[in-house]
Amino acid sequence: MEPRIDYVKTAAEARAAMMGLEKYVHQAGLDRGLLELVRLRASLINGCAYCADMHTKVARSQGETEQRLYAISVWRETPFYTERERAALAWTEAVTLVSVDHVPDDVYNLARQHFTEKELVDLTLAIVAINTWNRLAIAFRTVPGTFELDVRSNAAQGVDVKAAR
Repeated sequence: MEPRIDYVKTAAEARAAMMGLEKYVHQAGLDRGLLELVRLRASLINGCAYCADMHTKVARSQGETEQRLYAISVWRETPFYTERERAALAWTEAVTLVSVDHVPDDVYNLARQHFTEKELVDLTLAIVAINTWNRLAIAFRTVPGTFELDVRSNAAQGVDVKAAR
């Protein structure tokens, strides 16, 4: 695959705006492991190889198990995820595939059982962000496998998942 446009260099202001959203999501207080599962699931739905690679690496660096990472696409059929994670994954799928069912009431009701209003808004913003990153990476053919963890950020405050974007 040949990359098309390096959107990070071409539109630095747009990347800064996206990073502002990422900063908000990071500081919102949602579990970072949960966020990585959500990011990975959305990336797989969208077929974003770059982001799937990135969020698998980040999740592993945060202690996520291989078993749970491998099974994320079939999470409904496995016992590996908590009820809260299941609600988040269902919400992720519904929001990512919004044109299919317009986020059904049953998915919303399940999410509300496990997330406060504020948490659900924050989770939705995380999903919006990863869907945007997916679309940028896919449209401009960001090369999968090129993401490397930023060890300094990882040690200091968690993984800088956008360091290589």
